[in-house]
Amino acid sequence: MKIDYSRKFIKKLKKSNKKIRVAFYKKLNIFRSNIYDQRLENHKLNGEIKNLRSINITGDWRALYIDLDDKIEWVEFVDLGTHSELYK
Repeated sequence: MKIDYSRKFIKKLKKSNKKIRVAFYKKLNIFRSNIYDQRLENHKLNGEIKNLRSINITGDWRALYIDLDDKIEWVEFVDLGTHSELYK
């Protein structure tokens, strides 16, 4: 699977605290092996961001991504933040 990261995502990841970064990389390893692993709580979003999907990083932190092909072999992480920041 090819994984890209938007500038916005990289910037937010770098600014996040170490606990969030470590948690993201742990979840990324799970994501690489099974995109729908239950520990990720992977789900499609609704409304204005309906083309995105979300995975759970910690209890409150989420990473948003978009499928860049129909086979889910290429994705791009586009945003990172708390539930309230992302779903305003």
